[in-house]
Amino acid sequence: MARFGGLVASELRDVTSDPSALDSSGFWAVCADFEGRLVCARFGTVRTEPVPAPVPGAWRGPGVGDWVSSLDRAAYTAGVRRIREHIAAGEVYQANLCRVMSAKLPDPAAADVDALTALLARGNPAPYAGTIRLPAHGVEIATASPELFLSRDGRTVESGPIKGTGRTEADLLEKDHAENVMIVDLVRNDLGRVCATGSVTVPDLCVVEKHPGLVHLVSTVRGRLADGAGWPELLTAAFPPGSVTGAPKSSALRIIESLETAPRGPYCGGIGWVDADRATAGLAVGIRTFWIDRTAAAPVLRFGTGAGITWGSDPEREWDETELKAARLLAVASGAHQETGRTA
Repeated sequence: MARFGGLVASELRDVTSDPSALDSSGFWAVCADFEGRLVCARFGTVRTEPVPAPVPGAWRGPGVGDWVSSLDRAAYTAGVRRIREHIAAGEVYQANLCRVMSAKLPDPAAADVDALTALLARGNPAPYAGTIRLPAHGVEIATASPELFLSRDGRTVESGPIKGTGRTEADLLEKDHAENVMIVDLVRNDLGRVCATGSVTVPDLCVVEKHPGLVHLVSTVRGRLADGAGWPELLTAAFPPGSVTGAPKSSALRIIESLETAPRGPYCGGIGWVDADRATAGLAVGIRTFWIDRTAAAPVLRFGTGAGITWGSDPEREWDETELKAARLLAVASGAHQETGRTA
């Protein structure tokens, strides 16, 4: 099954890794890993229903203190310093440095990501929240993403890159605005590869959005797909999302590969839905996202967190940003978060 906001899809019909299927027919759930693995699942039934209230005991998550990070504080801050060296050498303007957190599941056989989605809907509501549950195909995801990767309405496509994070608007620095503008330019270029000449615009630039526990700077980039361009061309042009890679994207990806010690998987990929019959879609950037990994010796729950690094970045402050992004969601997944905003 798959759940995206008030839409619930069931009756699995097909699963494919071919993006051209998204231009055919039917309602598809889509998960694109950061490393390029694509899973598209077509469902026979789509209905509208609200996210159910959490059922006590339906989700048993790890304890808040059970998580292990792929990069500890020393390694992460060293990575920030290394990226600043790359910037000083003129190799990159910014790069996103991420870490993947993992914790053993207390009861893997009973772990249901849709039950976790119910908790996230109350403890950390997000505009692009959802579930994709396809255990036979290695996809079990609960996301509370605040960021739009790609939406589509007919031939119009849109992206909503986020860059700049603080506890309050007063925390946002000039560095955050510069970072956002750089990524907007990158996304404009990405969409420009598949959109009609002159159709790419920026209706909103560096708008402050409030989310649970923090604020973001968000921009909007919009364009009209060129004749002959469909989902294969759009995903090739835009993937992986610019806001979680860096600029230039090719240089940032090379630096990311040298510094990060764990694959990102669905974190920082694309997660969402495509209605091929109506030519509409909503794919989120896979941030604020949990996924179950059953390939490990003992099944684990994973979660990613990261920050965009520029010349103006302070290593300790960037580490603190990754902690801020993770703290509330890890508390929700553990069952320790209360709707008052306090943790037990």
